[in-house]
Amino acid sequence: MKKIYILLYAVFVALQLSAQDHVAQIREKLMSRDSTSVIVVAHRGDWRNFPENSLEAIDNAIKMGVDIVELDVKKTKDGELILMHDRTLDRTTTGKGLVSENTLSDIRKLNLRNGCNIRTIHKVPTLEEALLHAKGKIMINLDQADLYFAQIYELMKKTGTTKQIIMKGRRPVAEVKKQFGDYLEDVIYMPIVDLDASGAEKHIEAFIKDMSPVAFELLFVKDTNLLPKKLATTLNGRSLIWYNTLWDTMAGGHDDDMSLQNPDSGYGYLIDTLGCRIIQTDRPAYLLDYLRKRKLHD
Repeated sequence: MKKIYILLYAVFVALQLSAQDHVAQIREKLMSRDSTSVIVVAHRGDWRNFPENSLEAIDNAIKMGVDIVELDVKKTKDGELILMHDRTLDRTTTGKGLVSENTLSDIRKLNLRNGCNIRTIHKVPTLEEALLHAKGKIMINLDQADLYFAQIYELMKKTGTTKQIIMKGRRPVAEVKKQFGDYLEDVIYMPIVDLDASGAEKHIEAFIKDMSPVAFELLFVKDTNLLPKKLATTLNGRSLIWYNTLWDTMAGGHDDDMSLQNPDSGYGYLIDTLGCRIIQTDRPAYLLDYLRKRKLHD
């Protein structure tokens, strides 16, 4: 019996070390601007099988082999940070009203709803719970986090996850350096740039010059915009390119729906023509299968 316990413990330790190695590898891919593979981001976790922004959605993304999980942050009435996308509780929980007008104790009594609006057994996690749950297992992209980042950073330090986090935003480079400069040695910051907006290319060059970000999250509505193709060349080796395939207006129509019909026209176009090496998707299992067939993901 003792030998069985020792064997099980050895297996547990090996799995933990393997997960930590995976996190370290993904961070290194980002820091080195590695273009030999494609990094997969699960939008709000695996919300097709579990409620969005739940611990279970994070777990299933990890089991699939996803590299980064994107999570959203909101603050309760009593100043606690929770995982929640909307300002209100109505869509994703059994409650109603603004998150900011409910205490954590109020929210603990609620159940999460799934993507079909059906009540589940799952609960709303705090950000601290999520950080501890994902520690050493998967990189985390925190969305809507810049409003509370000083408080979030304290939680990162408390949980030992500062090097596991990617934050992002649309602020000019001078504002980012002023507000977040003290955090940027540990936390990866990724600018979001709308390529259809005036001055988008200058905005990117300013970040390259002053911060040299590991990646840019880029958005454009139609392929008539020539800037995405240009950036595939000009950003090569300088910063990785992140595109979202959540819906058709985020990457010129080359989204998850197009990819379900023809993955080469959807995901493949972003990778081969636009130099994309990070894709955020609502269909992580499908994207991973495509990438593995192309030997672009382990």
